[in-house]
Amino acid sequence: MRRYSAFAIAREAARYHTGWERAWPSVEPKKHYDVIIVGAGGHGLATAYYLAKNHGVTNVAVIEKGWLGGGNTGRNTTIIRSNYLQDESTAIYEKARSLYEDLSQDLNYNIMFSPRGVMMLAQTEHELRGYRRTAHANRAQGIETRMIDPAEVKRLVPIINLDGPRYPVLGALWQERGGTARHDAVAWGYARAAAALGVDIIQQTEVTGIDRKGGKVTGVQTTRGGISCNKLAIVVAGHSGLLAEMAGFRLPIESVALQAMVSEPIKPAINVVVMANTVHGYLSQSDKGELVIGGGADGFNNYTQRGSFHHIEETVRALIETFPIISRLKQLRQWGGIVDMTGDRSPIIGKTPLEGCFINCGWGTGGFKSIPGSGWAMAETVAKGEPGKLAAPFGLDRFTQGRFIDESVAAGVAH
Repeated sequence: MRRYSAFAIAREAARYHTGWERAWPSVEPKKHYDVIIVGAGGHGLATAYYLAKNHGVTNVAVIEKGWLGGGNTGRNTTIIRSNYLQDESTAIYEKARSLYEDLSQDLNYNIMFSPRGVMMLAQTEHELRGYRRTAHANRAQGIETRMIDPAEVKRLVPIINLDGPRYPVLGALWQERGGTARHDAVAWGYARAAAALGVDIIQQTEVTGIDRKGGKVTGVQTTRGGISCNKLAIVVAGHSGLLAEMAGFRLPIESVALQAMVSEPIKPAINVVVMANTVHGYLSQSDKGELVIGGGADGFNNYTQRGSFHHIEETVRALIETFPIISRLKQLRQWGGIVDMTGDRSPIIGKTPLEGCFINCGWGTGGFKSIPGSGWAMAETVAKGEPGKLAAPFGLDRFTQGRFIDESVAAGVAH
């Protein structure tokens, strides 16, 4: 892989950009791989990269039924934070956040990480007490968050209305080192770096069956033929239940749509991420000037990737109360992603009832922010055959043992 640099840009400019090579090659699948990863989203690509980088496992194929990053990775609102409540959650989300800080340098690809800060508004007394509890827990966990008063909220976000008609702003939980990154660039950066280490990325190839023998995985059937493997990693977000059924087991998850939208571009108006759980909406501004807007997941199971009018009405109404200045903006586009929700709103990472088959799913609305930490933990699990410290609490067996990791409040709005 040729490294990107200012010198490389100048050299290619001098020869009219005729010397750039493909970011990752298009390859034909081999007959056998040590590890097959199903799903070329951020989590699957990060797993492949850390398998190769951290554990030296390079005979790996990442199989994607569509195009790379075309699922939830390209359909989210790019928020990065680690201010969760439970120790197990903050450990893996903080690992992800810390990896994001240096990811551009690590991958030699600009992911446009922007540590602009994430603010979670408290608009009821109950919510204020809850965020104070989270701030205390974060302090004990070594996570840099703090409570701020309405005056500081107004200083950080001048366009906000503190005295909303239904819910005034009483304070906020503030994580200064949270922020955003470019979702496509994260996928492309991981793909390029993984391919440079020898990983095969196979797009437009759907897995149609999982081969088993004697209770052990032996390979997969695809639209391009059968491929054998020693280990299989299922990392397909909202479609995890379908792949699990192919492998002969069931998952305690539900698949629902999570919708978002962007406004027409405007001049810089807000330089932090604001989340408002009580009125159910959140807002940030992209580098192109669009206001990125989202709310809660749909209240019914579905696999749609389209927007709906009821979501526009509910989310925009909530945000106009808090940001009246945006009421006259036009909507530019709207979309949906398919998220997989567990009962405790925490992920599943680890072994499955099928020997040699591993699963990474259930991230719900927290998928993008967790990509580096998720890939790091999943790669360790697949390479060693047992979950490491980060992944161990999130095993599938926790649902039969009753040891839930309840993050329903921390993940309550959408991100």
